[in-house]
Amino acid sequence: MQVCVIGTGYVGLVTGVCLAHIGHHVICVDNNEAKVKLMQSGQSPIFEPGLSELMQEAIQSGKIEFTTDLAAGVTHGEVLFIAVGTPPLPTGESDTRYVEAVARGIGSHLNGGYKVIVNKSTVPIGSGDWVRMLVLDGVAERQQALVASGNTATAEVDINFDVVSNPEFLREGCAIYDTLNPDRIVLGSNSQRAIGMMRDLYASIVSREFAEDKLMPTVPVVVTDLSSAEMVKYASNAFLATKISFINEIANICDRVGADVTQVARGIGLDSRIGAKFLQAGIGWGGSCFPKDVAALIHTAEDYGYDAQLLKSSVSVNQRQRMIAVEKLQQVLKILKGKTIGLLGLTFKPDTDDLRDAPALDLIEQLHRLGARVKAFDPLVAQSGMRHGLSNVQVETDPERLADGCDALVLVTDWKEFLTLDFEKMAGLMSHPVMIDGRNFLNQEVLEAAGFRYLGIGRQG
Repeated sequence: MQVCVIGTGYVGLVTGVCLAHIGHHVICVDNNEAKVKLMQSGQSPIFEPGLSELMQEAIQSGKIEFTTDLAAGVTHGEVLFIAVGTPPLPTGESDTRYVEAVARGIGSHLNGGYKVIVNKSTVPIGSGDWVRMLVLDGVAERQQALVASGNTATAEVDINFDVVSNPEFLREGCAIYDTLNPDRIVLGSNSQRAIGMMRDLYASIVSREFAEDKLMPTVPVVVTDLSSAEMVKYASNAFLATKISFINEIANICDRVGADVTQVARGIGLDSRIGAKFLQAGIGWGGSCFPKDVAALIHTAEDYGYDAQLLKSSVSVNQRQRMIAVEKLQQVLKILKGKTIGLLGLTFKPDTDDLRDAPALDLIEQLHRLGARVKAFDPLVAQSGMRHGLSNVQVETDPERLADGCDALVLVTDWKEFLTLDFEKMAGLMSHPVMIDGRNFLNQEVLEAAGFRYLGIGRQG
């Protein structure tokens, strides 16, 4: 099929590349000329394992193209994905101005023939009808302009399209796998024709043709109305965020009663009604999705007169949890003023370069406020040399430089590389070999054998 993806941020680029990989002809549109030139050269503007390789293969096979020409993309695509950003506003609601601009732009370039317009961006509930209205506004504005110019023949174009909500459930660091091996595909629309085209688009993914395990059952396709599909996205992320906040609440109680949250999590995770995933206690969730989506759902509830107390509590627990590492540092070192604290990891999770709403940023701010000197090492940050958005922290190029002269280290991001560090050498370089394991990720026995005093989250040490 012929596909157009508008917006080449994280979701748009991964979606476009993966659809090209499974055989569709994709044109990706972005209004950033420098970014488009970079992608045309075969370079990915974001870090995601496996993405660059698939992207280069698709370019070489002619299955994917990159352009700034929206008209070309709209003309090409039978299916048009809107995949632009919807960043949070200070109120908690989503900033939908980019979705609005794209929807109007699509309308201004529709030139006949049936199109399926797909909301891939995470948009407020009820946006499906809003996008349809905006597309029609774009059509009307173009027709008015053509009539005003005397071009009445071109102005009369048969416009035929449907809007589908197709939320994404990608995990940064695993996005290629998640696209080709999804738990489910959600399609929201009242148009059977549009749903049929989307089923055709995803047919090879549904049948597990590109899955690592081809013996798995076919991928469930959940067909709903537009608003329900949009709610599925918000409800999924809100539930996962709440599950993490729950186990962090339990961890804080474990700290006080002498229990070990890792054992508790294993015990409750074996209950099939609960499951083991997202029960790793630590210093809280962050990133581009959980904070934004939970805030947007709370704001939507308020718009309709409902006080989402559980979701608000989940956010409150998460914000408090980010300071747990600071509290543990104060327990061990007492006064932090004049101390040097090293952070192992900066990104909100491993295998990504994403620093959006990362717990590390709050830690840096709080430690700096308390008068500590803060250093940090992150594999991707060190590799890329990126420093944008980082202040009051000295970024080191390797773990040994980080450890040198530190009074304590805090494990912030559970990068696999951190499991095999030379902890004995690092301990010898430190003023006080203390490790606060903010993800309960490291082996306590290994750390203590290397000379560290080890403190986890909700663990006795």
